[in-house]
Amino acid sequence: AERRLWNVLLSEPEEAAALYRGLSRHPSLSAACLGPEVTTQYGGQYRTVHTEWTQRDLERMENIRFCRQYLVFHDGDSVVFAGPAGNSVETLGELLSRESPSGTMKAVLRKARGTGPGEEKQFLEVWEKNRKLKSFNLSALEKHGPVYEDDCFGCLSWSHSETHLLYVAEKKRPKAESFFQTKALDVSASDDEIARLKKPSRAGDQFVFYEDWGENMVSKSIPVLCVLDVESGNISVLEGVPDNVSPGQAFWAPGDAGVVFVGWWHEPFRLGIRFCTNRRSALYYVDLIGGKCELLSDDSLAVSSPRLSPDQCRIVYLQYPSLIPHHQCSQLCLVNLTLPTSTPGYSSSPPIFTENFSGIYCSLLPLGCWSADSQRVVFDSAQRSRQDLFAVDTQVGTVTSLTAGGAGGSWKLLTIDQDLMVAQFSTPSLPPTLKVGFLPSAGKEQSVLWVSLEEAEPIPDIHWGIQVLQPPPEQENVQHVGLDFEAILLQPSNPPDKTQVPMVVIPHGGPHSSFVTAWMLFPAMLCKMGFAVLLVNYRGSTGFGQDSILSLPGNVGHQDVKDVQFAVEHVLQEEHFDASRVALMGGSHGGFISCHLIGQYPETYRACVARNPVINIASMLGSTDIPDWCVVEAGFPFSSDCLPDLSVWAEMLDKSPIKYIPQVKTPLLLMLGQEDRRVPFKQGMEYYRALKTRNVPVRLLLYPKSTHALSEVEVESDNFMNAVLWLRTHLGS
Repeated sequence: AERRLWNVLLSEPEEAAALYRGLSRHPSLSAACLGPEVTTQYGGQYRTVHTEWTQRDLERMENIRFCRQYLVFHDGDSVVFAGPAGNSVETLGELLSRESPSGTMKAVLRKARGTGPGEEKQFLEVWEKNRKLKSFNLSALEKHGPVYEDDCFGCLSWSHSETHLLYVAEKKRPKAESFFQTKALDVSASDDEIARLKKPSRAGDQFVFYEDWGENMVSKSIPVLCVLDVESGNISVLEGVPDNVSPGQAFWAPGDAGVVFVGWWHEPFRLGIRFCTNRRSALYYVDLIGGKCELLSDDSLAVSSPRLSPDQCRIVYLQYPSLIPHHQCSQLCLVNLTLPTSTPGYSSSPPIFTENFSGIYCSLLPLGCWSADSQRVVFDSAQRSRQDLFAVDTQVGTVTSLTAGGAGGSWKLLTIDQDLMVAQFSTPSLPPTLKVGFLPSAGKEQSVLWVSLEEAEPIPDIHWGIQVLQPPPEQENVQHVGLDFEAILLQPSNPPDKTQVPMVVIPHGGPHSSFVTAWMLFPAMLCKMGFAVLLVNYRGSTGFGQDSILSLPGNVGHQDVKDVQFAVEHVLQEEHFDASRVALMGGSHGGFISCHLIGQYPETYRACVARNPVINIASMLGSTDIPDWCVVEAGFPFSSDCLPDLSVWAEMLDKSPIKYIPQVKTPLLLMLGQEDRRVPFKQGMEYYRALKTRNVPVRLLLYPKSTHALSEVEVESDNFMNAVLWLRTHLGS
């Protein structure tokens, strides 16, 4: 019967595919910048807003990037008129772009295909008015390796004089050859070929291992700071960076006499850095004239996203504890540049908590985050299950929400310049909307008048809300008592019979991340197909205070699992959905929780879909790019120079889903990325074989070129279609 149902579903996937095709066309905002102030001949003022978007293209099976310009007419503190200026244009090959301080020029890092198979070249272009002023073939110049375009290390920074560009690239490596390389020159070889063959090389280094920075950073090992002289085209690699750190997130210090950068420790070895804000790092200043490097922050913690104030007197940055949970509440710290010496002084502020503010939870500050008077810093942060905009007064430490009490959705700040803010707003039923508004004067922050530049149409028939959940007394954490948690519930509007509605339960990954009330494609898709969708922010999620985060390490596989099960039972009782048709869907740590649930509560769940799940913490320790995660989440301190003893291995195994294999009977669909460095695909294989041995229905999809997120367009779309077919097969349509 199950096979017959599967065949029927396979012959009729068109409805799901059409729905996916339609909803996946909604683009997401990736960046925005503001052009210079323009005064018209009639006295009016306006600014251009340059926005960058990404969108899935199912025909090309890739994410495309495009830009659109808008005009914002204003009277100094409020928007008079705003609207688009022309249509969207795809930005082919663009990796990074940055306007010069005056707005008269723009730098673009672009990739283009080389002549050989799979070969790519990188060009750094300078645009002025209606022409390309300069184009530099960085690959041909061979001063360094590929330029970093990621948001961990990458940057593209104009000098204040607009004569130089600062960026980060891979250090040039010596050419490696075999011991048996033939060095004879062809008599007909060109001068270029002869010069290339005569370059110094190192026999025996052909297969030497270079550490990388882990998941999504496999080509990045030794970053260096590079400066391009726009006029001459000369490129220099900056000296003075300490040997024990890798530089990134750099910008020019006032007067262009030095560079400020973040340096990450890479000794004794590199750990995965993507989504890990706890990697030991510090803020540095390197003097370009003397080559002297000065420390600007505490060097025992982790720092991120330094941002120079408009008056160039101060730098603000985020600071985190080092080598404990990967993401947690951060401090907002300040560097004072007004000292008479060449070395800036620094001071840090403690974490900010107020009655209505549970801490800062963002991994990067926006490139533009300062108010015009250099007093306040604006950013977005998760606060429970919402993401709001906040302004911090750096003089007195007060924090004020700019968006609390609004429509209940979530906000993201793209940039602020001269107090004009560009932001994104969305909800679980409303795709991203682009908005602008002026930051009011101090004390009046909640009176922002937002104007939409680009409206999105709400998706009909999706009802959503936030469930506040209090764990029962027997599930209290004795070290961190009184913690509650939340879940976001999406359900079809006005179904004919609510008791016939099946439910999909999705715990998030991390585990120290969260779901917020923003647009998410998969939950919206499932809801449109008739499922209720429960997104659970169990204790340990970000946005609920530092105590909530610290309550989970040592309790994974127990506290997080019981929280999700409690949320499921509570919602089924309150909403009266079909308790016989409940499914799980989770990735990474969400997959870890999902596989725990089908082992610990096998009677509750009729189907499960797990994407790159953690299955055995003990066996993952030696193969992941984040071994510290395995140790810390199991409840132990991590040290790079010490191997776990038997009791630690035992605890890791005891907290893993593999322990509950004998009880599992729920049909499982596994989706694994073969290039996953974070949770290596052998984790899922371990589970697959254990279930096959016990004749549990299991299907495995292995994506040969995919990484941890399974976010490539071809992979993601295949994920969704297979997940829907699996759910319909085992829950019924």
